[in-house]
Amino acid sequence: MIVDSLILAGGRSSRLGDSDKQKLQIAGETLLRRSVDAVRSSGARRVVIVGDEGVDDVPAVREDPAFAGPVAAIAAGLNSLPGDADAVLVIACDMPDVNAALPVMLDAFSGDGVIAVDRGRRQQLAIVVRAAALAAALDQLPTAVNASMRALLGTLDLVEVVVPDGSTDDIDTWDDATRFGAFRPTDRSST
Repeated sequence: MIVDSLILAGGRSSRLGDSDKQKLQIAGETLLRRSVDAVRSSGARRVVIVGDEGVDDVPAVREDPAFAGPVAAIAAGLNSLPGDADAVLVIACDMPDVNAALPVMLDAFSGDGVIAVDRGRRQQLAIVVRAAALAAALDQLPTAVNASMRALLGTLDLVEVVVPDGSTDDIDTWDDATRFGAFRPTDRSST
């Protein structure tokens, strides 16, 4: 199965005081770098970052308008892929331990795709979706701009896949960052 991947990294990070969340570091690696490494390790052929900055050889694209939400980001990312993959793996860049969830999700792939379930909660930004089904779901929306993930995913027949506990926990607040040992590179006193 050919899998391409989108990493969503273009949010405002408002609960982090508008800090560049993707640049937070854990053990010397940014959240964005950890995400890229996780999807590559899972076998993703092509990786696209939806945000303002790429990493090394991974390109970045931006939804239009910027900050139009994750559905608009997915649409922009999907449009930047060649369209010949069987499935698209979509994750947010703020899940430091997602590498533990990805193999489980990919092994369980069937139907339209899978969505991670972590400690009983569906993680809407940890999905693997058949590329054609994702494109069709986006086409059914009146607009991707500010559309809800629930509206997008509601048109798909996704299998819920239980992933290791905490593997899709994300960093939304400074308390979350502290729990993961994440810090701003300019704030070395946090280490």
